[in-house]
Amino acid sequence: MNIQLQPDLTVAKRDLPFECVALVLQGGGALGAYQAGVYEALAEAGIHPDWVAGVSIGAINAAIIAGNEPTERVAKLRAFWQEITANPLLDWAAAVNAFTPKGDLPRALFNQLSATYAVIAGAAGFFALRQPAPWLHPNGALESTSFYETKLLKSTLERLVDFDRINAGGMRFSVGAVNVRTGNFVYFDNTTHTIRPEHVMASGSLPPGFPAVEIEGEYYWDGGLISNTPLEWVVEQGPRQDTLAFQVDLWSARGESPRNLAEVVMRQKEIQYSSRTRANTDQFKRYQRARNTLASLLSKLPPDLLASEEARTLNSIADHKVYNLVQLIYRSKHYEGHSKDYEFSRLSMEEHWRAGYHDAVRTLRHPEALQRPRNQEGVSTFDLAVDGRE
Repeated sequence: MNIQLQPDLTVAKRDLPFECVALVLQGGGALGAYQAGVYEALAEAGIHPDWVAGVSIGAINAAIIAGNEPTERVAKLRAFWQEITANPLLDWAAAVNAFTPKGDLPRALFNQLSATYAVIAGAAGFFALRQPAPWLHPNGALESTSFYETKLLKSTLERLVDFDRINAGGMRFSVGAVNVRTGNFVYFDNTTHTIRPEHVMASGSLPPGFPAVEIEGEYYWDGGLISNTPLEWVVEQGPRQDTLAFQVDLWSARGESPRNLAEVVMRQKEIQYSSRTRANTDQFKRYQRARNTLASLLSKLPPDLLASEEARTLNSIADHKVYNLVQLIYRSKHYEGHSKDYEFSRLSMEEHWRAGYHDAVRTLRHPEALQRPRNQEGVSTFDLAVDGRE
């Protein structure tokens, strides 16, 4: 089934009881089409983010969303994902249903063939195998530090993203990267930086596959090396405000014990790239509970104590702001192996897109996902897969 443009896409913004709607997009390579499907469902529901933050492939999706008019975002996301999954040798499987691999084993073989093609030939409009090979370049040359080059991605971003729109500030935009020299995690944010294609590319430059990207004399790699989910940046940076955050993860922390080396590699990736999501959410809940408790305590102080320097210091970190964290997590199919993040077939892309779309539709069917939390922490988390609700 091919993904079709829906001309009646809702663009009117839905009235929600929050000051900010944030879209938080994790890294995960080819799995990122899941995030595009989630966004399509949100847009149909009239939910348009005020802030979009991403890492790696999430940074690319974020740039396409923030860098286009609401009426054009889904179409531009679709254009990107259809372009990078164009493969004349494999497109027949997606186009002709009779030839689509059926069953886990045939599909696993097809996916491995597709991933092998990406290793050898790259992905259209995204990356290409470096020629000549990196070891044929002199030490110190940027070309000697990666197996692929990403000039194609720069052209694709310039064509699909209006960076002037991002920098106009109508929607806050943040992407995470790692400074190669210092090892520090940094965010390129349109409140502090003039965003260009290089900032987005830096967030997705995972070594040794992709080269570091130079920005203002420094070189940057993929932000997923340190933190694959920018949730902490969204909830901790800038003015504190009532926030509804849709956190779209591509790696699930939950999984089965591996039975062979290939499954070990896959499970290692899942744990590595998802674990900070759980840790950050739990830590934020503890902090927010303390802030709310402190705000309640300060409200009971007499005026003379409330005017003290100590109380003023505490008041700067106390508040009654609330946060609703709606998690949507891609769940891998049995036939998807350790190469699922670089398996760029049109068939898998469409499956990932549909999975994101349907997961978001099911989530939005529950009104509590969009309601202000009423607990002591002032934080509610909603995860359809864990909660088991339909």
